[in-house]
Amino acid sequence: MSTYLVLVNFTEQGIRNVKDTVKRTEAYRAMAKKCGCTVKDSYWLMGQYDMAAIVEAPNDETMTSLALSAASLGNVQGQTLRAFTADEIGPILNKMVS
Repeated sequence: MSTYLVLVNFTEQGIRNVKDTVKRTEAYRAMAKKCGCTVKDSYWLMGQYDMAAIVEAPNDETMTSLALSAASLGNVQGQTLRAFTADEIGPILNKMVS
């Protein structure tokens, strides 16, 4: 499974209904499960982003499907970043050419 960091901001619709954010996050977890992903953690943030989630997915296509499904509801817009562990980045670095 690949790991992704999802950074989101509430849209105008999302902030209008911000009191539902915990319920929406639970719905996102269920949506992720339907897509074949697992939400490991969710966080509400101070700063540039309103929320972050750590998600595991089998591949980029599955993660993209989840991201588009969530965005289509209109409450958040975001950015999805592929994250690599130290064990994953090692072989990538070994493939570098000089």
